[in-house]
Amino acid sequence: MQRQVKLPHTPKRIISLVPSQTELLFDLGLEERIVGVTKFCIHPKEKCKQKTKIGGTKKFNFDTIATLKPDLIIGNKEENYKEGIELLEQDYPVWMSDIFDLEDAQQMMQALGKITQTETQANHFIQQISQGFEHLDQLAANVKPMKVAYFIWRNPMMGVGSDTFIHEMIKRCGWQNVLENEARYPEITPEQLQTFNPDLILLSSEPYPFKDKHLREFQEICPSAKVILVDGEMFSWYGSRLRLAPDYFSELVQANQA
Repeated sequence: MQRQVKLPHTPKRIISLVPSQTELLFDLGLEERIVGVTKFCIHPKEKCKQKTKIGGTKKFNFDTIATLKPDLIIGNKEENYKEGIELLEQDYPVWMSDIFDLEDAQQMMQALGKITQTETQANHFIQQISQGFEHLDQLAANVKPMKVAYFIWRNPMMGVGSDTFIHEMIKRCGWQNVLENEARYPEITPEQLQTFNPDLILLSSEPYPFKDKHLREFQEICPSAKVILVDGEMFSWYGSRLRLAPDYFSELVQANQA
């Protein structure tokens, strides 16, 4: 983003604008230094409940933020909105991540570990995650490739294309994303989905909370496809939750082999 962030001292009053990075900060042992989170920051549940809410990821409450007197705000280029970030930058140090793949996520963890002087714990997480994905890679290399369509929204139907972290996770499962030639989060018509002819349709738990009742809708569009619900946090959260993702993906791959 061609920006520099200057911190005169180790931050002691941190606001996080991104749920997955909020969870990472707690896991790094920074509970006492976190003063504000968004209303979508839900992990760890009890600890997030106790923190002041500064609005949503795309609508900040600037008055609340001002009362918290943060000495560091942590956000993400995709999950937050440009106008809000630019306003915050005028008054506070704002550190931003921009994440498309596993390497980006690990670099983010390393950077936040350095900034907050929790490098040892951050490096431990990075090592855990690397080992987990190495095992997943070995599994994925030996399964039959499947054509997969991943959906994040129902009306309109929105899927996941390239240049997204979710796309990277689909590939790490050894699957082919049938929307890989589409930009980021495309709207897809039922007719287009039929043309893509996926073997497997994944309905995410977030941001749209797909439920069992929605399985039939997609099954009617693609009768030959298998349609299942998946944990959206495993596919899209790029913080310390990634430690859990390889085991989840391994079970998913093995349970849905063609």
